[in-house]
Amino acid sequence: METHLMEVKQALGYPLESFEEMLGGEDNPAKHFDTLLYLAFQHPSCERAKAKHVRSAHSRLFFLGQYVLDIALVEFLLQRYPREPVGAMRERVFGLIGKCNLPKWIKSASLHNLIFPNVDMDRLVRKEREQIVKSVFWALFGAIYLCFGMPEVYRVLFEVFGMDPDADDCQPRLRRQLEDIDHVSAEFEGKLSWQDMPPADALFAHPRLFRACIPPGMHRFRGNVWDYDSRPKVMQILGYPIKMTDRIPEITEARNVELGLGLQLCFLHPSNYKFEHPRFCYERLEYLGQKIQDLVMAERLLMKHLDAPGYWLQEKHRRILMNRYCGRYLRAKYLQRFIIYSEKVRKSYERHRRLRSPATVSVQQALHGLSYAVYGKPDVRRLMFEVFDVEQIPPKRDIYVKKQ
Repeated sequence: METHLMEVKQALGYPLESFEEMLGGEDNPAKHFDTLLYLAFQHPSCERAKAKHVRSAHSRLFFLGQYVLDIALVEFLLQRYPREPVGAMRERVFGLIGKCNLPKWIKSASLHNLIFPNVDMDRLVRKEREQIVKSVFWALFGAIYLCFGMPEVYRVLFEVFGMDPDADDCQPRLRRQLEDIDHVSAEFEGKLSWQDMPPADALFAHPRLFRACIPPGMHRFRGNVWDYDSRPKVMQILGYPIKMTDRIPEITEARNVELGLGLQLCFLHPSNYKFEHPRFCYERLEYLGQKIQDLVMAERLLMKHLDAPGYWLQEKHRRILMNRYCGRYLRAKYLQRFIIYSEKVRKSYERHRRLRSPATVSVQQALHGLSYAVYGKPDVRRLMFEVFDVEQIPPKRDIYVKKQ
């Protein structure tokens, strides 16, 4: 693989020189890109992967890369399709990075000969081919994210691999759509491209993402009963608003107003307005929150367990963020009392645990999505590990680790 490293860097659009020599004494994560790129291609069936440290390093990159891809595409699709339901976006994501489609992207970037140097990829059994390609593809984006951050992930996805969310094979299946009569922000009138990610703004960490998840029509709920009675209690429990020094006091006030509207949307159950106003519920924030909490938890586990293989981390990650636990974290703070159900279903949800538990899971994940859009990833960490304390329920002692 060392002999083909320059070929990989050329295919991905990077300079052929060693990054360690180029950056010299700078304290820059990109210095390690050559090493991480080498490890990304050492899939489990590779000869070099028999060494324990190589196998473990590849699986750790693989573990991180899957969540990097998820949050990158979710952020992009939420802004590109501001009216589209979450179910349709999940199908678009599967059409782009589903396991069965990854060999096509690897081949389009001419990387298949480096993964399978002595074998024709198309002649391999589909199950074997897809598993190896998935392993390398996810590990590759784990390495890119660690060295260059999210903007470079978008460049490689859409420029090098040529992904197109409007392609025929990425279209969601036809379904009965609820008519969306509510307007969207003017900036979403034309379709955004990957170059527009991420925008810079003084008001929010991710302003366009916030506007894509919270419809402008939410301002009609300002001053309602929930806003006066429940919002202050919710903000006190969650530690909001966070003190920030803004040059203009009006910016602080505007951020707090929008934060209050976002909190109300997080607690707005679909039984209220979804059939008349499809975006007046927590679904888009919940979708974002699922992915950002996965990435934050993955980064936390990688830092805490420096020698653990990726498969062990994957199982630990799954057990900490199981849905039944996510709802329990919210109920431990007694925040389920503030969920806004419609009058028709209120008694059913309050009496039946099997109805209530999924709603509390959704609200907890929506809160993570809102905190990411308003304050950024540091506030998601604060909510997860200080407010909700998601590591309070330890997994079982013996964690099953899949054989590599």
